[in-house]
Parts: sequence; C-alpha cells; structure tokens
Amino acid sequence: MGRYTGPRCRLCRREGEKLFLKGERCFTDKCAFERRKYPPGFHGPTAKRKLSIYGLQLREKQKAKRIYGISEGQFRRYFEIARKMPGNTGENLLSLLERRLDNVVYHLGFAISRPAARQLVTHGHILVNGKKVNIPSYLVCEGDVITLKEKMRNNLFVRQSYDKKDPPRVPKWLSLNKENFEGKVLRLPKKEDVSHPIKESLIVEFYSKV
Repeated sequence: MGRYTGPRCRLCRREGEKLFLKGERCFTDKCAFERRKYPPGFHGPTAKRKLSIYGLQLREKQKAKRIYGISEGQFRRYFEIARKMPGNTGENLLSLLERRLDNVVYHLGFAISRPAARQLVTHGHILVNGKKVNIPSYLVCEGDVITLKEKMRNNLFVRQSYDKKDPPRVPKWLSLNKENFEGKVLRLPKKEDVSHPIKESLIVEFYSKV
C-alpha cells in the first residue's frame, strides 16, 4: 500500500489526539480536531466503543506510523532492525524513527510539518555533511551536519517556519546554528527526546503477536 495522501486531519480524529500533521493550522481555530473531537465516519459522534488490548496496541502502532508518515512495510522493517539492536526494542524503535532525515529537518525548523520536511528532502534541498541527500528515510548519525541549500533560505514557506523556530526549543540531541541554516547531531536520540507521547511497549507487544 502506498503513502497516505488523504485528509491529514482525519488521521488525528481517528487517533483521538493532535498529531500536528498540518503545521500552523494545528494551532488555529481551523483545526478539524478542535471542531470535531470524535472519530471520522457515520457513527463518529455517537460511537462509544471500549478498545480491547489488541485494539489499544493497534492504535498505538497506527499513531506512530502516522506521526512519522511512513508505510506499514517501512515501520515493520524499523521494528525488525530495533529488535536486533542491543537494548530495549521499543526505545530502539523510537530512536530510529527520530533519526529519519525528514524528522530532523522538521525539528530544525526548515519546514512547518513532517510532510513539508519530506518534500524538502525529496526535492534535493538538504545537505548532509556537505552532500545532497534526497532520501527522507536516511538515518542521521552522531556528528552529522544538516544544512539547507542557500537557494531555499528565502523561500516563503521555509521562512514562515524557520523565523518562528527558537534554538532552545530544538531537541537536546540536536543543535541549531540559526544564522547559517545548519544543524548538528550531538548524540543519538532517546525515548525522552520524542515530542509525542508514544507508548512503545504496546507496539512491541503488537508485533510479538503477529
């Protein structure tokens, strides 16, 4: 199945919380989740279903997938990599997801949302250690330097996001040189660095049954 291209606000309503997939719109009164805090569909406003344990595990996995904008196949591959790494599988999984280049570009403020950051990467506007990388799933490593190409630094959409980005708000595992549109990976991310509350243990339990 390909990447989801439908209404993103619908995904927030399905998961019952804001996933911040629409950038600035998520902070305004136009946010669909604020206006309709119930699941999409005909029975949305009146449906009152208690989820089973499996249902809770499934919803947590779906939420994580939607936050990072990846397919089921990609997510499963990340899980398999995390499972083979030393340490806690769930925390390894979160670290891998956070290390995606499109996620790093979003955290540095080059784009207003992860989908917008993905577009910047695929269009070849991002440099890693001075070389163009156009693969959103590229995993950054400690010491990597991520830079926005000079020709995009005055782009209206980039400016709308970047001018509002405060270096102190950048995750602690990254640093931002705002004047040079340059970020650096100080260390690999940990569970506490994830901006969204994700219960990784439920995801591990879900895949242990599959």
